[in-house]
Amino acid sequence: MAEYLPEGELYCREDNKIYIGSRKALEECKELGRIVEAPCIVCDNAHNLIVDFGFIKGVIPRIDGAVGIGSGATRDIALISRVNKPVCFKVVGFRKDDWNREQAVLSRRAAQEEAYAGYISRLSTGDVIRVKITHMEHFGAFVDIGCGLPSLIPIDAVSVSRISHPADRFYIGQSVLAAVKNIEQNKITLSHKELLGTWMENAANFIIGETVAGIVRTVEPYGIFIELTPNLAGLAEPQPGIKPGQQTSVYIKSIIPDKMKIKLIIVDAFDTGYVNHSYDYYINGGRIDKWTYSPATAAKLIETVF
Repeated sequence: MAEYLPEGELYCREDNKIYIGSRKALEECKELGRIVEAPCIVCDNAHNLIVDFGFIKGVIPRIDGAVGIGSGATRDIALISRVNKPVCFKVVGFRKDDWNREQAVLSRRAAQEEAYAGYISRLSTGDVIRVKITHMEHFGAFVDIGCGLPSLIPIDAVSVSRISHPADRFYIGQSVLAAVKNIEQNKITLSHKELLGTWMENAANFIIGETVAGIVRTVEPYGIFIELTPNLAGLAEPQPGIKPGQQTSVYIKSIIPDKMKIKLIIVDAFDTGYVNHSYDYYINGGRIDKWTYSPATAAKLIETVF
């Protein structure tokens, strides 16, 4: 199967540099139907994308800018937002512009259609794939699933530990793993939390009596929830002046697998602009049929069936 990567992943590769390095190489790309990438420098007033090869300009006509542009299912903002970023495309041919200068004619839509037919349409629920964060809203993180085709990780599927916004976990341009959660009418929804480990896998990293780092996630009248890892939180007793988003150092008082509880004591809490976007994946590929978060001895069952 051909490799259909999130947009921008091909651009710096040595083979891609060769493929877009000369007119002869572009002709070969056309003959072989090769998908390549180059930087988009302009979206003109007709919403055509202009690509710069250095030795020649290329044009992606608006109708070929993305799957769904012609029907209105994809808005023009999807084209405008590609300016100053690499775009993927297939070389369609060559022509003269209004000033008799040669330009390459390109199609991003053709690359996306091939990516869908050769890769995305073959995905099944539970498949673990690599995607790239493209933008975020309060309800979830949008990702590039391949050749600029979009998918969504809803905010409740980002991690077990609750967050107020996907930016608490991701940043734009970040490459992450995700599992295919749902496929409906050619739209794919993804999940991320199942790859970050079960309660027992995360709790195994901590020992009673340790003082460790944490992040305040929610403050309730009965206690303060402290995130120890993206898939593990503990509860500390109420303290005045503590607010969500603060970094903390916490003492681990007890770990109770049967109740999925970790009791903590806050040693210190402080404000910082630092956000840690790194995390360990316990599942790095393949396919998941079922994921059980809760320990076998716990009364409450938390699991995902794909």
